Order: sequence, then C-alpha cells, then structure tokens
Amino acid sequence: METNDRTADGTPSGVDLGPPARQILELAGSIDDRQLDGPTPCPDYAVRELLGHVLGLTAAFRDAARKRTGPTTDTPPDSALPVLPDDWRTTLGPLLDELVEAWRSPAALEGMTRAGGIDLPGRVAGMVARNELVVHGWDLARATGQEFRADEESLHASEAMLTPGDDDDPSGPEAIFGPPVPVLADAPLVDRVIALSGRRPDWRPGD
Repeated sequence: METNDRTADGTPSGVDLGPPARQILELAGSIDDRQLDGPTPCPDYAVRELLGHVLGLTAAFRDAARKRTGPTTDTPPDSALPVLPDDWRTTLGPLLDELVEAWRSPAALEGMTRAGGIDLPGRVAGMVARNELVVHGWDLARATGQEFRADEESLHASEAMLTPGDDDDPSGPEAIFGPPVPVLADAPLVDRVIALSGRRPDWRPGD
C-alpha cells in the first residue's frame, strides 16, 4: 500500500489529511446540541459517541505520526463507548490541525508505529488515518442531514485501501469496518467507498 503524496517539486511528502480534516470540522461546527443523541450509520454510536470517537482517533493518529506511543495509541477503539467531552467544540479544531501537521512530515511514514493497540507501518497508519476521516465524515454528514463533499484524492485512497485483495490479512486495516456492501460497479465513487466500509450508501436516520 503506497501513498502518492508529493510536494510541488516532486519530492516525497507525508500524507495530506487536510481536506478530510477540514470537512470533519465543518460538519461538526454545524451540529446542533439537539442532534447529539441521534442515530448514526455506526450501530453502537449516537452522534455524541461518533464525535467522541473522532476526537479519540484524531489524538491517536497524531501521536502515531509522531511515534509517541502511550494511552492514546495503545487503547483499542472498541474498549469502551466513547465519551464526548464538554469542551469538544473548542478542542476538535486544534486537535485536527495537529493531526494534519503531524502527517505532513515524511518521517511519519517511516518505520513502525502504533494505533488502536496495533503495531503497523507508518505508511499504512497514514492511509488508515485518512480513511477514518473520510468514512466518519460521511457518517457525521449522513447522521445530521448535511452534504458530504469528500475530495476525490482521499476517496480514491480509501477505495484502494478498502478493496479486498487475495493476500489481505483479514485482521488488518482493510477489515476495520466490516464486510463490504454490494453496489453497482458504476456507482459513484463515494458510494463505492462507503459500501467497501460496510455501510449502506443509502442509509438515513431511522433505518
């Protein structure tokens, strides 16, 4: 699994998480407190738990990029139901900025790191981080009735990461979300990505 992120002069760079991170922040900023208890495409999460999960994964992958292991990187995401802190509206933006900045460095892709209690190559961790932002951005948009506007580069990266291969490890990053949902071969790119993540592209609250 390779990243194709390069600077303007063609030299390798880190992973650009800017577009999906900005979308997460825009979506979160438009969420009304009355929507926090609403359902999401993640069966075990209401909107508040999904936001808590996004905060947790943002801190975890920021620290994974910096190779700083500890509680944020060692805790499996399903170890407990995420708790949304009271100050989430003021902390999410700076945390996403730190995540984006950490993964801009080519050093983030080097060697091994850790996230969600799993050791994995830095290059893979960067792809997983971008995919988490893309898919959970869609979750937030769909759960709160907002438009989802993922950038095409991030969607293609998610599609490449989530598409099963003959030699895929069933416990590896490609299997994080669940078995793919069938869609038409000519379905829109975003629908193909969301289906590969185990979600129904036509999901709506109340389903």
